Amino acid sequence: MNHEDVGKYWNENAEVWTRLARAGYDLYRDYLNTPAFFEMLPDVDGLAGIDIGCGEGHNTRLLARRGARMTAIDVADVFIEHAKEAEAREPLGIDYRVASAVALPFEDATFDFATGFMSFMDIPETDRVLAEAYRVLKPGGFLQFSIEHPCFATPHRVNLRNEDGLTYAIEVGDYFRNLNGDVAEWLFGAVPPAVKEGLRKFKIPRFTRTVSQWLNLLIETGFVLERIEEPRPSDETVRACSEMQDAQVVAYFLHIRARRP
Repeated sequence: MNHEDVGKYWNENAEVWTRLARAGYDLYRDYLNTPAFFEMLPDVDGLAGIDIGCGEGHNTRLLARRGARMTAIDVADVFIEHAKEAEAREPLGIDYRVASAVALPFEDATFDFATGFMSFMDIPETDRVLAEAYRVLKPGGFLQFSIEHPCFATPHRVNLRNEDGLTYAIEVGDYFRNLNGDVAEWLFGAVPPAVKEGLRKFKIPRFTRTVSQWLNLLIETGFVLERIEEPRPSDETVRACSEMQDAQVVAYFLHIRARRP
């Protein structure tokens, strides 16, 4: 399976994904992953940025609101259509394009920074994604991206709960077995049954890498590692959204920032 095959899956997911995410059902994004990403993000006001694998553009718009001059790409044209519709309703100066992360349609050293919100892990040619991000960054520019935490998004994973329904552990296994296109089917867990009825489940090819594989690929590409975070929701966040409780037990996400020398 290559990036073009994966793109077809995401194009089929895009309509339902956009509808549900914009309705507020992507809880881990809204309550944990995105806030933590922006807390770690350096000042981007006035900088030229590229959002790689932008989906329907939610996080790209947040970057633009921080003053960045944003370009964004996604391989799924349905996602880009929705992103452009949002841009038309509320213009933020974002240039959305249909393109693959493994062949960015831009000159070398075009951007001050690059981001990838939960997108790099869905592309099988990981080395090419990182190489392309490196190529389009200006010297001194940074790449910041989030992925599922490799230690806890393993081929075998079971959420262990106590009698009160609270997670006390995550059982993981097969960490060293790289998945290369195994298709998982699911919808956001917060979607009510009445809303789920009749909806097609997401079909998402999975490509798992170990922590060392990710870090060594960055180093081999030429990046200098700058910061790594493993977001954990606060007690206040869990009180506001009880579904976040399990993310206090293990790290579901890994955030990495690296810089082109």
